Amino acid sequence: MEKAVQVIQITKELSGRWIIPILLSLDKSGGRFTPLKNILQISPSRLSSNLKTMTEAGLIQHLSPFERNHPLLPEYELTEKGLFMKEAAYVISNTEHQLSQGFLAAKAWNWPVLLALYCQYHEFNAIRQLLQTVTPRILSRRLGELWEKGLVEKTLITDPTPKYTYALNDDVKPIIRSAMSDLSALL
Repeated sequence: MEKAVQVIQITKELSGRWIIPILLSLDKSGGRFTPLKNILQISPSRLSSNLKTMTEAGLIQHLSPFERNHPLLPEYELTEKGLFMKEAAYVISNTEHQLSQGFLAAKAWNWPVLLALYCQYHEFNAIRQLLQTVTPRILSRRLGELWEKGLVEKTLITDPTPKYTYALNDDVKPIIRSAMSDLSALL
């Protein structure tokens, strides 16, 4: 179970609209700001904000003017943690392609919720305790969105008190199992 919690933590760190695209595109841009901005079609302020957040998280490092190819142009490179997270980002990206439901990692908590369901956490409060920092509102929203996409099944249990239980759709289970296995193998 410890490995599952670590994998869920990794997916939590990779959640967000730009984290995975930046990780996967950084090498293509030579680590330079403007080519990265052009590849991703992102505003300079949004890219700058995300690069700062990723630097603070230890995923990338900002090269000093003496380490750059051109001293006036900002450049970034992946740290050791960033290289590890890039491998995890590839797994998530490939899995999302198989699921054919769009970029799920763009929204925080989608992947941690899917993995919690895979790990047999079926009740709202159990999922919330596993994910620790998720708010009830966000968890409820994500479960509802995943249900609308057909990735999650929702069942009403009426005895002894009414409550919903959640589970992965049968078509989704093997794909998430494969992703969990691949992400666990990275640890």
